[in-house]
Amino acid sequence: MALLEIRSIIRMFGGLCALNGVDFSVEEGEIHGLIGPNGAGKTTLLNILSGMAPPSSGQVQFAGRDIHALPAYQVASLGVARTFQNIRLFPAMTCLENVIAGQHLTASRPLLPRLLQLPSAWRLDHEYEKDARSTLARVGLENRARVRAQSLSYGERRRLEIARALAARPRLLLLDEPVAGMRQGEVTQVAELIRILAGEGMTILLIEHNMSFVMTLCSRITVLNFGQVIATGTPDTVSRHPHVIEAYLGVDKSS
Repeated sequence: MALLEIRSIIRMFGGLCALNGVDFSVEEGEIHGLIGPNGAGKTTLLNILSGMAPPSSGQVQFAGRDIHALPAYQVASLGVARTFQNIRLFPAMTCLENVIAGQHLTASRPLLPRLLQLPSAWRLDHEYEKDARSTLARVGLENRARVRAQSLSYGERRRLEIARALAARPRLLLLDEPVAGMRQGEVTQVAELIRILAGEGMTILLIEHNMSFVMTLCSRITVLNFGQVIATGTPDTVSRHPHVIEAYLGVDKSS
């Protein structure tokens, strides 16, 4: 059964059609790749799926519920988390604090026990910090917990943003170029983490330009070009599709 259904999505920016009838589904527990040349509309689609922008028309269903008209905070509360193409962390906060901030949908912090400085409030804080440290360990940042986000390398900031998204315990994780700017060792580590998450039942839709990463990790791939779906299928099927080859490599029209 499809967890995410995307039906006839159109997104207009004035007279520009960024998405034109996008139509595909993502199965529960699947690692699904979304690829295409720059400007194909990939990030625009993720913005719609996460509630950050409305479609001009069309429908998005998550777990059988229409979400295309919901604001981002409501979409997130249903179990959808994301990362961003342009990293959005709290730079002056530590790695640990960034991940704790990502717990806001799942952590309960009653005000009165905190104001009265009751032991129960301290115990909750301890449990949430323990959980945040565990999440940092999953992305290989357990030794950077007290380091400010602004002091991390680019690849480390990418991994921290994934950790913050995981802190929300999502059912659907949307990743926008999760391994951009990473060294090969970091890419391998993120790929293994994504496989583990999918094995635990999480559904993942990712955008990425690293084709080796996408082809070896994803069970299915959807290809966008000029705002339209030109292919959907297994990595082998998609890589052989003539429209995909044309979109990425071009065709000599003179021959």
